[in-house]
Amino acid sequence: MKRALTAATIAALLVGCATQRADRIDSVDMQAPPRESPADTLRLLEQSSFGPTPQMVERVRRQGFASYLDEQFRLKVSVMPELKPVDNDVNKMCEQGDPGKLCRRDHYSQFQVQTRFFQNALTQPDQLRQRVAFALGQIFVVSARKNNRAYAMSRYQQLLLDDAFGNYRQLLADVTLSPMMGQYLDMANNEKLDPKRGVAPNENYAREVLQLFSVGLVQLNPDGTPMRGADGKPLPTYSGEEIKEFARAFTGWTYPTAPGAKPKPRNPGYFDTRLIAVPAGHDAGPKTLLGGQRIRGNANPQVDLDAALDNIFMHRNVGPFMARRLIQHLTTSNPAPDYIERVSRVFDDNGRGVRGDLKAVVRAILLDPSARGDAVASSSFGKLREPVLYITGVMRALGATSDGVDLIGQSAGMEENVFVAPTVFNFFPPDYEVMGTGMNAPELAIVDSTTSLKRADFAWRLIFGKPIAPDPNVPGAVGTSLSLTAWEPLAAEPAVLVDKLDALLLHQSLPAATREAVLQAVAKVPARDAALRVKTATYLMVAGPQYQVQR
Repeated sequence: MKRALTAATIAALLVGCATQRADRIDSVDMQAPPRESPADTLRLLEQSSFGPTPQMVERVRRQGFASYLDEQFRLKVSVMPELKPVDNDVNKMCEQGDPGKLCRRDHYSQFQVQTRFFQNALTQPDQLRQRVAFALGQIFVVSARKNNRAYAMSRYQQLLLDDAFGNYRQLLADVTLSPMMGQYLDMANNEKLDPKRGVAPNENYAREVLQLFSVGLVQLNPDGTPMRGADGKPLPTYSGEEIKEFARAFTGWTYPTAPGAKPKPRNPGYFDTRLIAVPAGHDAGPKTLLGGQRIRGNANPQVDLDAALDNIFMHRNVGPFMARRLIQHLTTSNPAPDYIERVSRVFDDNGRGVRGDLKAVVRAILLDPSARGDAVASSSFGKLREPVLYITGVMRALGATSDGVDLIGQSAGMEENVFVAPTVFNFFPPDYEVMGTGMNAPELAIVDSTTSLKRADFAWRLIFGKPIAPDPNVPGAVGTSLSLTAWEPLAAEPAVLVDKLDALLLHQSLPAATREAVLQAVAKVPARDAALRVKTATYLMVAGPQYQVQR
């Protein structure tokens, strides 16, 4: 059953099937204002959380969309683990200073950060903040492939959580001076030109902050479409010379000084606070930045850094660039130009004269007409559920519990090992296209026969398998488990059972032919085995192609 279903899933995904869920057995007959239909209520929650829960559905029904978002914006920030800084030398740390058998796991892998991430995603109330921070982490990418120290990644992910509803300009500054980013893209210990020592400014961060974090490769109209020259070709946003100028502006920063250590012009890696300025290593000469803006240059690295970041922040591309990226992560892989433009204009001005207000941008994305109602009927609307969202969506919808331990391997097996992205382009590039369609489907870049089977295997293990026992080496572990006994009274009538699951998982959008196939599979199970009937129906729904795509 698993292999046959997976083959169908791959084929269906490539032509863009749809999905949805509703959230609990008794939520099928939900009533909501016409503008805020049951389907749109669930859609909003899928786009703004790691998956709807019965409580969230009921809350949004009572409050309405705007009030729900306001409440989410006010909630206390989830926290990543407060891990102690560790020595750069893993052998020294784990064999001499802290020889416990779990030292490497706890301090030199992402285990503690990943488990907390899944625990927060499944249980913490600030779902919107977490979802936005997760999206930002896939735009402003760092990876444990270059720095596997748990405390360093934990600090960086907390930064994204703290800044998720702040201003983009502050986020840009915090990311730029993050020691984790400083190491990942060589901002730390980037020094001015010194021919005698064979030293030149490192261009890595300058290149990526422009290409991936802010303005992109080509000039954009407010609706995200490329501006073109007389020859019809897109106009580049910047040149190699401008990258060199930004690299010069970014010189003169090193890692913070570790407690008890003496400050050095080139401190070794320490990731607890922010990079610190080293004026002697900074290029104080004049620079020419985006749009030909010339800055005089200053011996104070902070002054030049602020001028460079202000230059980026004020560029007209940032609004449409960030609008498209965040829309892709939250609502749809192929946003229409008018959708991008509306969000972009909110980035430019939140209605109170403030540029870069991420809270206003997120609100605009989620409440835009293009993400609601009849607009989502378009065949180009929606996005494949990436592994993390597939796992958390299934578990939250069905009421599963987990300490996150087993989910690390499940997600990694589907090629999304959280916080261990293979490149600065994330696990999948934003411009990945479905062959022959001209449509973007970034998450499909990591879908193949193996990862599709992994998706089906996850659903199979969760629904049919035994509970995953708690790891005795994890304090407070509860393992991973799911109970579907509440559904068993419905098993005597397969049509009722399937329709309730359709409402829970797909907001009653299951195609007639698929519904009939599921009914037949359920009916073949003896009526006396209510538990197996429920598990069969549930598995076929969550592993099927309709649920794989968020619409």
